[in-house]
Amino acid sequence: MPKKILRINMTDKKATYEDVPEKWSRWAGRALTSAITFDEVEPTCHPLGPNNKLVIAPGWVTGTPAAPSSGRTSFGGKSPLTGGIKEANAGGLSGQKIAKLGLAAIILEGHPKDGKWYTLVLNRNGVEFKDAAPLMGKGMYEIDEILGKTYPNTAIIGIGQAGEMKLSNAGISVNDSENHPGRYAGRGGMGAVMGVRGVKAIVVDDTGGPGVEIADKETFEAGRKKLTEAILSHDLTKKGGGLPSYGTAILVNIINEAGGLPTRNFSTGQFEGAAKISGEAIAEVIEQRCQGADSEGTMGHACHPGCIIKCSNVYPDESGKHLVSCVEYETAWALGANCGIDDLDYVAQMTRECNDVGLDTIEAGNTIAVAMEGGLLEFGDGAGALNLFDEVRKGTPLGRIIGQGVEATAKAFGVYRVPTVKGQSMPAYEPRAIKGIGVTYATTPMGADHTAGYTIAPEIAGVGGKVDPLTDEGKADLSLTFQAATAFIDSTGYCLFIAFPILDIATGWAGMAETVAGVTGMAVTGDDVVPMGKEILKMERLFNEQAGFTSERDRIPEFMREEALPPHNVTWTITNEELDQVYSWVHNGS
Repeated sequence: MPKKILRINMTDKKATYEDVPEKWSRWAGRALTSAITFDEVEPTCHPLGPNNKLVIAPGWVTGTPAAPSSGRTSFGGKSPLTGGIKEANAGGLSGQKIAKLGLAAIILEGHPKDGKWYTLVLNRNGVEFKDAAPLMGKGMYEIDEILGKTYPNTAIIGIGQAGEMKLSNAGISVNDSENHPGRYAGRGGMGAVMGVRGVKAIVVDDTGGPGVEIADKETFEAGRKKLTEAILSHDLTKKGGGLPSYGTAILVNIINEAGGLPTRNFSTGQFEGAAKISGEAIAEVIEQRCQGADSEGTMGHACHPGCIIKCSNVYPDESGKHLVSCVEYETAWALGANCGIDDLDYVAQMTRECNDVGLDTIEAGNTIAVAMEGGLLEFGDGAGALNLFDEVRKGTPLGRIIGQGVEATAKAFGVYRVPTVKGQSMPAYEPRAIKGIGVTYATTPMGADHTAGYTIAPEIAGVGGKVDPLTDEGKADLSLTFQAATAFIDSTGYCLFIAFPILDIATGWAGMAETVAGVTGMAVTGDDVVPMGKEILKMERLFNEQAGFTSERDRIPEFMREEALPPHNVTWTITNEELDQVYSWVHNGS
């Protein structure tokens, strides 16, 4: 049975199933959320107005049997944070269950005329509109517990108090296999876009669903085996490798040593407390606190069913019980080094607060760091930083400022050092010390976003070749290639971390493409990955141009051009002309 589009109109409370039109039939995941946004959302509309939409789409291979680490869900629309097109994706249970219901995408549109809030319950029979009044004002831990009891073995997509308040840093939570929140489509404020639709939660029950059809099972199986073998043989992703053993926070010490770990609001590239918040330190805490049979902390945790990389963790409290999942590299950095905080327990507690109230940890950490620079708190004040989340939860004036993200907070506190591009704050890699990722920050349609073109692979990890992070040469082309490949991977439903093995192992790259070909029946090979990725990027770029973006939005902040970053004492030196060349092909046809 061909996949369908499920269109849910919150104005008249109607849910309709539509055939996938020809113009969207090639796409899935990020490609599909961007295509629908490009075609159906007026680029100049207000992101919180009636003409924006939230599009939810699983990837090409999501929901198929045994495709490794393929449980990502894309959430797209116009971003309240950037004012441009946005896709944020998450792990958890939602992608596979949506796909198994035979859905290519869910389009959430309209505003409730009655001003009420709803929980949408999706199953093979359609959509039920349930009154969400009992859930209002609650955080995601309580929401997942309540809905998990009423609807067991389901995916729960929801927003915390930040989404209810339509704050620009509101994310969308997806529950994991233990029914905990924390798998977030965090970046860009998509939780606010869900909130203005009057939707507090979406429950997805795939029981009896038709599943995912595979057009060419032989090709799919051949590709699946190649990709699986690549993942399980690469040093970073294999069992006992870097990511399963220490999680993404293995990067804390590595990036710190490279002088590219932004510290105290991007004032230096090294943090003296880095080792205390590293992946190695997280693993040590888990080992110390989890000796008993009933302990819940662990490294090597899967963020969705079928993940074979298992880079996640469950960070325990002092008794060994679940505190939060998970403390990732970006989280440890944003709520740790960038705020001058080297206490893992404070970092973990703040991560739990983000997961509960519904905030992106990267934007939240950067926002606190900016507020610290503005004099609200001292750098290193973990207790004071933790208390700020109560302000957000309560919706106080200060909490609402913090919940609007870095740029709003910088204006409120008179801060000049504002590490954003297109309104979105930078992740955990200093662009003055790692130039390729800086090009990605500057030029991606998504706003400053490391996952949009992860040049850290060759610049730091030596994956896919070794590139000097401090040099300007070749970084524009490097970033564009990574941005295009990433757009494709984000459309597959695979975790982005498959990039590590497939960049080094050619059969893995080919296998990824073969699985897509096998599911869809399209003639896709490894040679098509970058060209197809550029098609996706072109849609996104043109949307932003129609929204009023010019090349002046593709710039690194002024302070990074003026201030030398210790310890290398380097500034941002890639020229505006070089940045403008990254997307010149969109209009010159090359």
